[in-house]
Amino acid sequence: MPSNETLIVNARLVNEGREFDGDLRVVAGRIDQIGSGLAARGNETVVDAGGRRLLPGMIDDQVHFREPGMEYKADMATESAAAVAGGLTTFMDMPNTSPPTLDADALEDKYRRAHGRAWGNYGFYMGASNDNLAAIQRLDPLTAPGVKVFMGASTGNMLVDDPQVLDGIFRDVPTPIITHCEDTPMIDAELARYKARYGDDIPPACHPDIRSREACKKSTELAIALARRHGTRLHVLHISTADELALFETGPLIRADGSRKQITAETCIHFLRFDRADYETLGHLIKCNPAIKDPADREALIQALAEDVIDVLATDHAPHTLEEKARPYTSAPSGLPLVQYALNAALELVHEGRLTTAQVVQKFAHAPAQLFDVKERGFLREGYAADLVLVDDTPFTVRREDVLSKCGWSPFEGRTFHSRIASTWVNGVLAWDGSQLVGAAQGQRLAFAR
Repeated sequence: MPSNETLIVNARLVNEGREFDGDLRVVAGRIDQIGSGLAARGNETVVDAGGRRLLPGMIDDQVHFREPGMEYKADMATESAAAVAGGLTTFMDMPNTSPPTLDADALEDKYRRAHGRAWGNYGFYMGASNDNLAAIQRLDPLTAPGVKVFMGASTGNMLVDDPQVLDGIFRDVPTPIITHCEDTPMIDAELARYKARYGDDIPPACHPDIRSREACKKSTELAIALARRHGTRLHVLHISTADELALFETGPLIRADGSRKQITAETCIHFLRFDRADYETLGHLIKCNPAIKDPADREALIQALAEDVIDVLATDHAPHTLEEKARPYTSAPSGLPLVQYALNAALELVHEGRLTTAQVVQKFAHAPAQLFDVKERGFLREGYAADLVLVDDTPFTVRREDVLSKCGWSPFEGRTFHSRIASTWVNGVLAWDGSQLVGAAQGQRLAFAR
């Protein structure tokens, strides 16, 4: 019978702003001991890290795993498998499924679907619409990380554009609000202008002009004004422009006095690795909402992460099939599959001298745990869940045949990364051994300390 104890020795631990050499013991799914010179005992499994970096597992606060309703291109099992292969051990899934997650029953249906199938730990957002304010008011804050408000274009019945409903949501929501901020009337006007010129086959490089920086900033300003009016905890997702950065406070998520920012910001890995020039070669494969914009935006976003203007780094993993992506502009859907290589891509910023590993860990693990009150995850701390990632600084090139997402492709194909994921543990159990999945899905439902 396999041991439920693991001792990782000779590791370079990265946690809470520090990098230090040490050992870490796991017992019954929890981090039991962190120290140096820890001795193996009994039938404990011993892993010699050989000086490699050991990180807390990534917590992704924004994924679209497409279940229920769109399982032909993704589901909780396939996408969470791709996630743990990338060192992502916890995910928070969006509500714009089919049907959308607009009430407590739909929320619990998702938790039932994930049980026993999700390779990583899971939480599900409640969605907002123009007609579910009562369901939001009744939401048990221990059942969801937050409420998602699409203040821009969305699929189905999830665009909240009634000013009174928006005000009521910000006034009464019992959890943090997360927002997609793009101004729909501005986007619609630009789209009509481009369609008049090109018809349906608009060049992909026009996407950041149709879904413009002005549309992003206008909607973000509205969300921040509502949050300030009502004292709401607001988290603005996928910031894509330099223009929006001045709207946010500079400084750590948790201040020296123990208080935390009321209004926070997130950006996504694709905004840091791609820019407008990449539409020439990748076309609709990098079409997403908000749009990937200019090189100056990419540089400003990286700097904003380093300066604690942006608090969280995420993926917005949103897979579509290659057939869908090959359609003309007006019918090619927006979104990229990203979970499997997001941490590798973030660590490239460390190799380039733009961020430290500790900063990547802060944005990818610590901050989402703190922001959403995730209980006992996101840190290398004794007593916390043993969600762990061992990083090996050995280069590799992304190949389509290695992609585990059901859609079967990655925008990073052909790119060489300088760090790979050597091992991923979820709740103390090895789930990825550097080349393949191991065992069975071990993900657990997230608990929130609220």
